[in-house]
Amino acid sequence: MSPPSVELCAVSRVYGKGRAAVAALREVSVQVPRGGFTAVMGPSGSGKSTFLHCAAGLDRPTSGTVRLGGVELSGRSEDALTVLRREYVGFVFQSFNLVSSLTVLQNITLPLRLAGKRADRDRLTDIVARVGLDGRTGHRPGELSGGQQQRVAIARALITAPEVVFADEPTGALDTVTAREVLTLLRTAVDSLGQTIVMVTHDPVAASYADHVLFLADGRIAQRLDAPTPAAVAELMTELGAWAE
Repeated sequence: MSPPSVELCAVSRVYGKGRAAVAALREVSVQVPRGGFTAVMGPSGSGKSTFLHCAAGLDRPTSGTVRLGGVELSGRSEDALTVLRREYVGFVFQSFNLVSSLTVLQNITLPLRLAGKRADRDRLTDIVARVGLDGRTGHRPGELSGGQQQRVAIARALITAPEVVFADEPTGALDTVTAREVLTLLRTAVDSLGQTIVMVTHDPVAASYADHVLFLADGRIAQRLDAPTPAAVAELMTELGAWAE
């Protein structure tokens, strides 16, 4: 069997020292299966962002180990981690994070150019078509709607065929209709391309597009929900006190 796309083993992350120390993650152990869609939810301060940052190699755990595609991250230099992220990871952010001076096509292929690689023309054509950007590749981000900009970000994340795509609140800045279009694109990337996606979200509807939902509370995995529905996700979030006044 192939290794999981992402594996955290007893991962803890503590910020600060002594009495000022804050544990953002507490001995979290989880495996993210290859070719699946996993959502991560939890109350504010539950450790969602820290989970994503540690899993993606953006932050170093205080203790425990993280593996991406079977490759252990601990002990690697910052330069080595940068190279590994470039090869193994795609990112989609709430704020799109596009380069305003570059065209759509240049933004999509930027990760390849940074790695000194050329885009496979057939894959590039396929990805552009999948995200519905035909006819927009010469535009710049400022000429696009928010939904179109997020489509560019998704295409950029997919172009390198990464081990895993991490999406951090990818629909947070979008209206309901556009958000569902973006979530459908992510779902299709899993179903049609076999892409692994880990998405942090606060939205039960967004989480329902995933195969599994991990619920964090106080830095620990509190619950796991398979085949989620919006109602089931909302109920669990309420139980965790996510929306308590």
